[in-house]
Amino acid sequence: MEGEVVVAENLVKRYETFLRKGITKREKKIVEALRGVSFTIRKGEVFGLLGPNGAGKTTTVKILSTLLLPDSGKAKVLGYDVVKEATEVRKRIGVSLSVEKGFFWKLTGRENLTYFGMLYGLSSSDLKQRVQRMLKVVGLEELGSSDKLYEEYSLGMKARLSVARAMLTDPDLLILDEPTLGLDPPSARLLRELLARISHNEGKTVLITTHNMFEAEIVCDRLAIINKGKIIALDRVEGLKRSVLCNITLEISAILPARASLRKITDDLRLVLGRDVEIQPREKNVRIKVVLRPDERGIVTQEILESLYSLGVHVRRVEVKEPTLEDVFIELTEGGAE
Repeated sequence: MEGEVVVAENLVKRYETFLRKGITKREKKIVEALRGVSFTIRKGEVFGLLGPNGAGKTTTVKILSTLLLPDSGKAKVLGYDVVKEATEVRKRIGVSLSVEKGFFWKLTGRENLTYFGMLYGLSSSDLKQRVQRMLKVVGLEELGSSDKLYEEYSLGMKARLSVARAMLTDPDLLILDEPTLGLDPPSARLLRELLARISHNEGKTVLITTHNMFEAEIVCDRLAIINKGKIIALDRVEGLKRSVLCNITLEISAILPARASLRKITDDLRLVLGRDVEIQPREKNVRIKVVLRPDERGIVTQEILESLYSLGVHVRRVEVKEPTLEDVFIELTEGGAE
């Protein structure tokens, strides 16, 4: 994945809004949507902007899509400045900022794509073939939905058609804002699989925004976590996890010795290990939970198993629960990172 498709440098964007004070008075307020956002996107990767609502995700993609001017800073897409060379940028990107907006409800999916292909300047000789290919890529042809009226589409089908429209001109960069927002789990899964195919099979570079931690973790090659208008972390998922010392949880399924006291075993373990231990009774066994720092994983796990053995506890299964992307996000945002 050589080459940089997107380069954003110190993007700043402010909005002016008004707060109501009483019945007639209003107070002007400046909202800092972006406060110096910088990142790069490499060719052929799925890059995610992850953050809560209002973090600055949509503002960022609108600037990169040439739909919004930054107050300061600069950005380039495929070497073209998004402000000075906006026309060249638009020729090379496909954008979907909403899965429902802009389509004609009384046209079929195929007719909608044909209409937009004509607007985009696709030649008549290429248009039919291109529309057919996009319908197949997003799976609408297989579903038999390409010739249904748009008003009969489910939200998941609308999301697929939105991606197909964004890809009609064979763009080098696909920009999707919250592509699975509002979708049911099966539809969201199908769309995530589609994005992976677009990147890996079609060789496209994809930028998505999301506040869905699970989605970001399984779809994106790299992630930028944005909060309060600033990038607070950027790396692969595993790199993000390593960068934050989130605790891990050791869960042990075990059988206590006959007539053993649950309280005594708990107290003995706490005494031996010098840390809190939680033991939850189950039907035929118990579940023991111990929280460890990442650097304690190997040595302390061995200590715990040896201690259980010495107390006559029969260990059936050991499971290490690693921190999730959500754990990382909470650690970064609640830790005061801005």
